[in-house]
Amino acid sequence: MATAGLRALLDSVRYEVLPARTTEDKVLAHVPRDVVVTVTASPVKGLEPTLDLAGRLAAHGYRVVPHVPARLLRDEAHLKDVVDRLREAGVADVFVPAGDADSPAGAYDGALPVLRRLSELGRPFARVGVTGYPESHPLIHDDVTIQAMWDKREHATYIVSNLCFDPRVLGEWIARIRCRDITLPVHLGVAGPVQRAKLLAMATKIGVGESTRFLTRHASWFLRFVTPGGYSPDRLLARGEKALTAPSAGVAGLHLFTFNQIAETERWRRAVIDRLGS
Repeated sequence: MATAGLRALLDSVRYEVLPARTTEDKVLAHVPRDVVVTVTASPVKGLEPTLDLAGRLAAHGYRVVPHVPARLLRDEAHLKDVVDRLREAGVADVFVPAGDADSPAGAYDGALPVLRRLSELGRPFARVGVTGYPESHPLIHDDVTIQAMWDKREHATYIVSNLCFDPRVLGEWIARIRCRDITLPVHLGVAGPVQRAKLLAMATKIGVGESTRFLTRHASWFLRFVTPGGYSPDRLLARGEKALTAPSAGVAGLHLFTFNQIAETERWRRAVIDRLGS
């Protein structure tokens, strides 16, 4: 990997973290203030841990992007409360997926109604992200997911692609959405250098119910991680370099799934940047 394009992607990263007990300390110890930190939301634990951690990290000077899944919002009053709380904390960027909850907590069963309501509320956030699916969604046809991005484009400012391990699939997906005149910038969802033992420990700490949900819905992801030699972020970026760094791709940066292996992810990123620089 020896191109300015890859260096630019690594300079424009977002670290996705889980709102666990030690997350704040890990971010403060290892993440530079110019790295965007996104905070996931759990269908088991609800939005409160996400909002709480997002507020604390914002107070430390980070640009924080809380996940606000539509299916975790009870009603319009709850949405307004979340908006007010995040704006008071200085948060100007939110990511709005549908969410993994099996049953909606209230009236919102998908992201689009929430996005429309945010627009009606005067677009309280300068940046709003929506989900893209390079690999097939287990429950939704590919054409439907691309149509959904088209429907959301008026209310969003960028797309975050779901986790993908195949550079060919990523490149083809980017070409498809550009052919459909979806012009929003894309942040590519890529896993960091996840260690198998720590991933297993993290799945256990999440809790029996939620770790079962994670493994069931993302079995192929898990197999990639735990198979020796099965995944390397360096290899993915090197193989996808041409497609991912082409100006026509409109890739704004990397969205790195850390699985809370935050120190390891930042150490890997700095090492690759140093190699590219040399």
